[in-house]
Amino acid sequence: MEFAELIKTPRVDNVVLHRPFYPAVEGTLCLTGHHLILSSRQDNTEELWLLHSNIDAIDKRFVGSLGTVIIKCKDFRIIQLDIPGMEECLNIASSIEALSTLDSITLMYPFFYRPMFEVIEDGWHSFLPEQEFKLYSSATSQWRLSYVNKEFAVCPTYPPIVIVPESIDDETLRKVATFRHGGRFPVLSYYHQKSKRVIMRSGQPLTGTNGRRCKEDEKLINATLRAGSRGYIIDTRSLNVAQQARAKGGGFEQEAHYPQWRRIHKSIERYHILQESLIKLVEACNDQTHNMDRWLSKLEASNWLTHIKEILTAACLVAQCIDREEASVLIHGTEGTDSTLQVTSLAQIILEPRSRTIRGFEALIEREWLQAGHPFQQRCAQSAYCNTKQKWEAPVFLLFLDCVWQILRQFPCSFEFNENFLIMLFEHAYASQFGTFLGNSESERCKLKLQQKTMSLWSWVNQPSKLSKYTNPLFEANNLVIWPSVAPQSLLLWEGIFLRWNRSSKYLDEAYEEMVNIIEYNKELQAKVNILRRQLAELETEDEMQESP
Repeated sequence: MEFAELIKTPRVDNVVLHRPFYPAVEGTLCLTGHHLILSSRQDNTEELWLLHSNIDAIDKRFVGSLGTVIIKCKDFRIIQLDIPGMEECLNIASSIEALSTLDSITLMYPFFYRPMFEVIEDGWHSFLPEQEFKLYSSATSQWRLSYVNKEFAVCPTYPPIVIVPESIDDETLRKVATFRHGGRFPVLSYYHQKSKRVIMRSGQPLTGTNGRRCKEDEKLINATLRAGSRGYIIDTRSLNVAQQARAKGGGFEQEAHYPQWRRIHKSIERYHILQESLIKLVEACNDQTHNMDRWLSKLEASNWLTHIKEILTAACLVAQCIDREEASVLIHGTEGTDSTLQVTSLAQIILEPRSRTIRGFEALIEREWLQAGHPFQQRCAQSAYCNTKQKWEAPVFLLFLDCVWQILRQFPCSFEFNENFLIMLFEHAYASQFGTFLGNSESERCKLKLQQKTMSLWSWVNQPSKLSKYTNPLFEANNLVIWPSVAPQSLLLWEGIFLRWNRSSKYLDEAYEEMVNIIEYNKELQAKVNILRRQLAELETEDEMQESP
């Protein structure tokens, strides 16, 4: 298929662009295979370059011969184009609709994008499982790399290489895979070097109504425990939902068969409930007609912050099991590709200082989301505006990023990256020139040959010139566990995502700069206090030496 077949009118002059907090701009509108471009010859006027894949929905209306196209984007922007001529307006609208809903992944922009920067690092090879395993192998010999899934034959949503207990052979893994949903047998997610305990993740066990048992599964899970110790199974479904899953062939671990493990249910919502929550939230943020009380009521009714609290609570529970009770944890919901990954990722951010650095967080995204089989292509197919919703669409990754922002806000000096870094990841997950978030699994990415045909996001973002934008100036390495508060007054609406197109970013930038100045000033004062304390300690030591015989 040629893109020209979908573009009925490639160019229209005298189009007026309206954007929040920008003056109206008149210019020439051009449609290419992947971009909507508005170019103006006015000096100091920013052009509009919008990826068609970023368009979530469009509306059109007419007043006489003047047509208006309202474009609603996946990053929550709303753009208005006033187009002279009814026919031109209809042609532009139908072309945008066609170009923004292409069925084939290989027709998307990452396959046509050619970098305009020097590629210093190949991001596709920056965070390989072998590299992650080296960090663990230096601390323990109880784990090994398994290539049992080399051809994706055992589990289509797992990577070719996984980390499993040293005492478990590949044949056992194959048997366990038949007992777990989607073949997602338990694998290592995180090794805590201080407590020598682990976080594992998997799909639900296929116990069914007959209480099916798998001794190989029991052996695999128990291999992570020391003699006489106990572990916890965190099920991200309510007990009622888990019991309903048994009637469909799924289920949960029976305590009689897993006596060393205690099962805890921490309910985290999924699918259409999360999608409806996002829709209500964005609708509330775009509604400028209500007073503050009404707006807060609509915000609360969206339940978005409730979902954040549920996820953070589960992650804190996992971290507490590892750090304070020194017990290993297995986490799963149904498939093990959504709420499971939210919890494992956030628990690591709480426990592991490396995950709070830029490269450590990138490695976490690769390991716990991309390689772990989160279906980005399905979950991020649409955003908050599209009228045709598929059951598999859900803002799972956005909720995770929001949770990270909540922790970052509570511990502003413990993260090497800033809010802009999280916003950038959100934008590229929904629409990007890079191939990193394309596909639903490593298997699909291999079939699409993304490493050979597209550029990795990490190749771009890890350039020194780019990193400065995403580096937190307040960062001070903190090797301690950080415990976020989940109290209602501690969780706030992420204005940088949900209100950035509804209020002037100028004021947000000024507020941030003021905050930075205040904290920097406090750090200077603290440094002076530390110097005085050292001087006082030296004087006390001198006095003690003079007094001693």
